Amino acid sequence: MRLSSPKINLITKLCMKASRSLIRDFGEIENLQVSSKGPGDFVSSADKRTEKILIDELQKAHPDHGIVSEEYGIINGSNISNRWIIDPIDGTMNFLNGIPQFAISIGYEENSEIKCGVIFNPISNEMFYAEKGCGAYLNNSRIRVSNKKKIKDALIVTGGPKYSSKIKDKIFSEYIRVSKNVSNVRKLGSAALDLAFVAAGRFDAYWQRELNYWDIAAGVIILRESGGFVDFIEDDKNFPLKKNILASNSNIHEELRELITKKDIE
Repeated sequence: MRLSSPKINLITKLCMKASRSLIRDFGEIENLQVSSKGPGDFVSSADKRTEKILIDELQKAHPDHGIVSEEYGIINGSNISNRWIIDPIDGTMNFLNGIPQFAISIGYEENSEIKCGVIFNPISNEMFYAEKGCGAYLNNSRIRVSNKKKIKDALIVTGGPKYSSKIKDKIFSEYIRVSKNVSNVRKLGSAALDLAFVAAGRFDAYWQRELNYWDIAAGVIILRESGGFVDFIEDDKNFPLKKNILASNSNIHEELRELITKKDIE
């Protein structure tokens, strides 16, 4: 590891520990069709088991810290100055279908600012990590965002609307508008890894609406430390854990932001 602060060391060790059961669970996906458990129950138990490992270890190391997690909610909610933001399986639908594009995501926040984070894909054994002021890394190699200068040449990733979304038409309209102005758009199914891939220069930009904070907390610091820009667009202050995000390199950021926030002409 190129970074060796106490918090980065803690998070990376937790990811490695939690990944062992997650890899085992992923190997059982092919047996789901003959299991008495439904797929939803299987994924829920894998989520909760992974999350429990992470929470137990974080509480041992920092019992007074706050925790925001997908399954368990908010723990030690009175401490908003020091808290961990956890997603045990980001890319649950991929996990359920045996697609190895999912990750454990852990971010550490102080006074509403993400200070460090780790995103780990246990199947590909790729660990993305960063700490404020210290750069961003993939395993032992420094990573940087792409230097693509023209939006028409950009390869962009997004997530599209969820089934329950009430703004599907708005999101589809954005997708059409962006896809007409860029080289291509991909949809891979894990917000955490999408951000990590932009940080590593694999994609030139990423945007998505209606995300949960735990989906992207770690990715934000990794992206910024790799030289990228992050905007939270049109967020609802009544729901601070819901986010609309745009992330890219500096060259195409403003032009892409204008495309995404442009109002359609009736």
